[in-house]
Amino acid sequence: MASKPGRCILHPLRARYAMEVAADTVSRKRTRFLFAAWGAFDYAQPAAQRRAALAGNRELMSESDPKRVLVIIPCRNEEGRIGPVVRSVRERLSEADVVVINDDSTDRSAEEALAAGATVLPHTVNLGYGAALETGYKYAMGRRYDIVLQMDGDGQHPADELPRLIQPVSDGRADLVIGSRYLNPDTHFPTSFARRVGQMVFAAAVFLFTRRRFSDPTSGFQALSKRATTFFASGFFPCDYPDADVLLMSHLAGLRMMEIPVRMLPREDGRSMHSGLSCVYYVMKMLLSMFIVLLNFHEWRRIRHDHA
Repeated sequence: MASKPGRCILHPLRARYAMEVAADTVSRKRTRFLFAAWGAFDYAQPAAQRRAALAGNRELMSESDPKRVLVIIPCRNEEGRIGPVVRSVRERLSEADVVVINDDSTDRSAEEALAAGATVLPHTVNLGYGAALETGYKYAMGRRYDIVLQMDGDGQHPADELPRLIQPVSDGRADLVIGSRYLNPDTHFPTSFARRVGQMVFAAAVFLFTRRRFSDPTSGFQALSKRATTFFASGFFPCDYPDADVLLMSHLAGLRMMEIPVRMLPREDGRSMHSGLSCVYYVMKMLLSMFIVLLNFHEWRRIRHDHA
């Protein structure tokens, strides 16, 4: 399938939308920094306002129109990789729309994504992986997509696995489907010892509070229902490393979660966001974030009750 050039939200209305998302995210990050434990809870937005946003979008969850699918791809400096990723998605899921969130890349990632046929949502400053996902969720909620698929822009997540991810959500069996690289007995994914130990620690922490076992709690290869998308777009989503804390938060909020085996590919080049000293920060932040999630159990209980 020939790739048609994509779109970049640069005309006035779309530019205003992108600026509002970026400004809102920056403001919340500053507020969380002041609390020194911003984790998974949105201190900058009043609780009543968050609940009203969720309640106001409940009508979107009951629509019976044909399901519209959006694939969101966070991207920072993935030139040479993001183009093939977008083209593979458009070839595998021709009915889906593809959005690349360009998190202030300093290379030609945005141009490459546009040329491959994606819509590009630009961040004018680097806001982080989680903030890029949240921009995608807000875009999906504002345009009433029924199913959101998320994947990385570095080529680790094969587009051939997207139909496997989407099926449980499309069938109404799950709100959040996590693709695990460790559940497939026919494949072996190379992982460093330190990273695997960290994943096992987070999996154990999630099991302690949910009694649910997840083999790959840091997987960013996921599918979301409209309910999950609305929840994540309503001010609760962490801005940098959304992993095990999001699983805990989703469970407490009553989202139906499922983990399925998928095939993933090793990263061939480029820089991982968990490299160097960021690994230490990541582990400390994640444990603190999970603690903050537990402290706000009453908020998740209200949301769970609202959707009962």
